[in-house]
Amino acid sequence: MERHQQILDQLKREKHVKVAALCEHLDVSAVTIRKDLKLLEDKGLLFRTHGGASLENPYMNERDVTEKAEISAAEKSLIGETAASRIQKNDAIIIASGTTVLELAKAILPIGKINVISSSLHVTLELLKHQEIDIIQLGGNLRHRSASVTGHYAEHILNHISSNQLFMGVDGIDLDFGCTTTNVEEAILNQKMMQSAQKTILLADSSKFGKRSLAKICNLDEISEIITDKGLSSSFVDRIQEMGIKLTLV
Repeated sequence: MERHQQILDQLKREKHVKVAALCEHLDVSAVTIRKDLKLLEDKGLLFRTHGGASLENPYMNERDVTEKAEISAAEKSLIGETAASRIQKNDAIIIASGTTVLELAKAILPIGKINVISSSLHVTLELLKHQEIDIIQLGGNLRHRSASVTGHYAEHILNHISSNQLFMGVDGIDLDFGCTTTNVEEAILNQKMMQSAQKTILLADSSKFGKRSLAKICNLDEISEIITDKGLSSSFVDRIQEMGIKLTLV
């Protein structure tokens, strides 16, 4: 059917499509589009998502940090470099865990004294080379897969912390559901980090958009800025800008 091919062609261009946009583009009802999407999903040609469809499975499972580091490596490096430019002398910042925020740590250059609080062992080890950086390593339960800590002790320290900004990575970004990660305890710790920071900057390559994981961290409108790569589809760009969130593409 020609309409099905048009849906698949648009998916190839955009990576993710919404039911409402397909209705307008194809001039058919939402009921018709949903039936089309179900039929195409049954054929294994797409994955249905909340309010739309994606070419990739939107549900993310936990992966080892070494495996994740190899995904979109060049894009993550550019995102990290751009995020590092947001840091000023005498800043107090929180860096969460993940491979993209590790690229931020690698990109931080000596700019005078700054204070860094982090749950990530890899981030801390990377920053040890800078004498100008005072580091608070959060303690708690060590997650082997992410080389980071979670739990009550880390949360307790954050109750006594106030920072300028939090740099946070995620496993999935669904524009309706919000930002998610594969681990519930990590999601809770990230929420605590957000409460301790004046603003939250989200670092995520474009492959994370249109996906969701087990544990919700926050709604997207709680994010001050998103730094991602230019591979982000125009439909996501438009929606994020409509939400009034600062978006930086690298």
